[in-house]
Amino acid sequence: MNGPTRARIEAKTLRTDRWWLYPATTFVVFAAFIVYATWRAFSGDNYFSEPYLSPFYSPCLTDSCTSGASDFGQPFSWWQLSPALLILIFPLGFRMTCYYYRKAYYRAFWLSPPACAVAEPHGKYSGETRFPLILQNVHRWFWYAAVVVALILTYDALLAFGPAEGESDGIHMGLGTVLMVANVVLIWLYTLSCHSCRHITGGRLRHFSKHPVRYQMWTFVSKLNARHAQFAWYSLFSVALVDLYIYLLASGAFDDPRFF
Repeated sequence: MNGPTRARIEAKTLRTDRWWLYPATTFVVFAAFIVYATWRAFSGDNYFSEPYLSPFYSPCLTDSCTSGASDFGQPFSWWQLSPALLILIFPLGFRMTCYYYRKAYYRAFWLSPPACAVAEPHGKYSGETRFPLILQNVHRWFWYAAVVVALILTYDALLAFGPAEGESDGIHMGLGTVLMVANVVLIWLYTLSCHSCRHITGGRLRHFSKHPVRYQMWTFVSKLNARHAQFAWYSLFSVALVDLYIYLLASGAFDDPRFF
């Protein structure tokens, strides 16, 4: 874009590298996840294979939930749509308002701008000061909801060590258990590495020396924050993989390999 204080460069960009590769890859991967998650959320079936519950449907809170899937009761018995639609708004809201994801999909989907030193096609720019983008400021509140969701998924991962249908009592572990534990670890890493978490632990402090505990928490979160983008993608893949695995188990595609 030309301006009174900018050089008159008519080219869209002078970059000679493959700057378009990152936004193009982000577009394909993120769009694929959106399509898959939408299909699974509205399907309303094949989300529970004892003792595994899909993270897309946890907690399952309606009376249409598969038997054994409601670990926290069914307080929304009046809900007629897929049980996932009650839950996904919270993790989805957390991810869609995430500072990293905002940068990723602004570049990939809205081309605003598609890359550094590349002109964007939009004539005006208002940032996140107007509706609907001003709603991105609710991210810190979605973080609290994301912590609750992470706690519930942790509980589900512990239940995944329980016996499957037809097995005796005791501790058991299958491939699904390993996947659910790995997923919840990545979910926690993504949640705790969030910029909002960093502000909550150490923000508004004038003297770290007077708050040693919060300083240690802030230091830990800051180290995680440096890899926030990686955790964002890893956890996105893991949650989809766990749901797909449970879907295949529940639909009878194969049996869960059990280690003990």
